[in-house]
Amino acid sequence: MGEPSRGNRHLKRERQKVHLTQEQNAEKLTKLAATMYEAGELTRRTSVSPRQFRRWESAAPPWPHPDHRKLLERFYGGPIHELGFIPPGDVAASMLAVREPVSVPPAVRTEVETYDPVNRRKLFTRGAALGMTAAGAGLPWLSPTAAAEPGDNELRVNHDDVEELRSATHDLDVIDQRFGSDRLWRGARNQLMWLHHLIDNGTYTDPVGQELQTIAGQLTTSLGWFCYDADRQTEARVYFSEALNTAMLNGDDALATRTLANMARQSVDLGKAREAIRFARIAQAHATEWSAPPRVGALLAIREAQGHARLGDEISAVSAIKRAWKHFEHGTSQRDPDWTAFLNEAELTCLEGMCRLDLGQHRQSVKILDRSTELQDIGHSRNLGMCLARLAYAALQGRDLDHSVHAVDESLRLIEGGMTSTRNMKQLTLVRNGLTLHQEHRPAREMAERLTEYTA
Repeated sequence: MGEPSRGNRHLKRERQKVHLTQEQNAEKLTKLAATMYEAGELTRRTSVSPRQFRRWESAAPPWPHPDHRKLLERFYGGPIHELGFIPPGDVAASMLAVREPVSVPPAVRTEVETYDPVNRRKLFTRGAALGMTAAGAGLPWLSPTAAAEPGDNELRVNHDDVEELRSATHDLDVIDQRFGSDRLWRGARNQLMWLHHLIDNGTYTDPVGQELQTIAGQLTTSLGWFCYDADRQTEARVYFSEALNTAMLNGDDALATRTLANMARQSVDLGKAREAIRFARIAQAHATEWSAPPRVGALLAIREAQGHARLGDEISAVSAIKRAWKHFEHGTSQRDPDWTAFLNEAELTCLEGMCRLDLGQHRQSVKILDRSTELQDIGHSRNLGMCLARLAYAALQGRDLDHSVHAVDESLRLIEGGMTSTRNMKQLTLVRNGLTLHQEHRPAREMAERLTEYTA
C-alpha cells in the first residue's frame, strides 16, 4: 500500500531502517507487547493496529499511552521524544518541532483491521453532542468530524476508540500537573458522562468492555482530584467514593490504592487527620495485593506521614517520612503506574516540607521547601505553585518576611502564566492574612495588597 511521504519523519525513518511496512511494524509491536506483558513490564495486555501506527506517523502524532511508549522505546532502542512524539502541554517542544504539511490519505481497510469509519464519525459526533448538552460547549477531543448516517443507531466501540479514550484521560492528568484544575474539572466531568454513555449503550467485545470500565474508574478518581484541587470538596468526595466502589466491584486493587491515596490527601486538608491515616493504611493493604512497585509505597508512606504530622505526632510522622524515602530510593520501574509519575524528588521533598511545617518545625520546613522549589520543573507548575505558597507560609511563621514575600511573588508569576488552583489560592490567602499584620514592613504590606487583588 502507498504511504504518506510526509508526517512524523522521525518514526518513519526508524521504521524504514528495519525494512518494515506500517502493517508489519504494527504486527511486530503487538507480538513484543505480549512478551513484555508476560514479563510484567506492561500494565495491561495491549496491541498496535495498522491504523494506530499510521496515526503515529501522521503530521500530528498523538502522545502514546504509557504502555505504548515503553513498547516503542524497547522496539527502537531509544527515548520516545526521539521518535517524533511531543508530550501534551509541552508548548516549547511543539514550537521547536519542525513538521511538514501533510495530506492524510483516507483510511484503508486491511485484512488485519476491520474498521467502520462511518460508525467512528457517529461515535464522536454523539460524544460532542452530549458534551455540549452538559456544558454548553463542545469538547476538543469529542468534536464531530462529519454527520452520522441517518438510521444508523448502533454505537460500536473498538480497541482504537479505547486507546483514544485512554489517551484523553491521561492528557487530563498531565494538564492538571501543569496548569491546575480550576478550568479542568468541568471538561473531565463531561468526558466521564460520555464514557458512561458508551458503557451503557455501546456495542463492544468483552475485552473492550473491561477496558472501558478500567478507564472509567481511573477518570472518576482523577475527576475527584480535579474537584479537590478546585476546592469543590463535597463533589470530590462523591467521585472518590464512586471510584472506590468501582474498584471494589471490579476487584481492581490498583484503582483502590490510587483512590485511597487521593482521599488521604484530601482528608488532611479537611482536618480529618485520623481518617487520612486510616485511608493510607488501607491503601497499603490494597497495594500488597497487586505487589505494587516501590514508588507506590513511597506515595502511601508520605500520605500517612501527612496525617501524623497534622496530628502533631512527630515520632510517627518522621518514621513514615523515612519509609517514604526508603521506597523512593529504589528508583522507578517499568511497573510504575501513570498516577505516580508526579512523585519525583521535588514533590516528595515538598511533601516532607509540608509535614515539617505541620509539625511546627518552621526553619527546617523553609530549608526543605526551598530545596524543592529548586528541583521543580515546568511540567509540574501546579505543584511548584503549591510548594512556593507553603514556603511563603513557613517563612512567615519563622518571621522571615523577605523570604515569604519573594516566594509569594514567584507563585503569582505562575498564576499569571495560566496556572489555576483554588487550593493554591487558599494557601496564599493564609499568607496574605499573616502579611497584613506587618504593616511596618513595606514589602510585606505591598504584597498583602497585591494578594488581596488576586484573592478577591
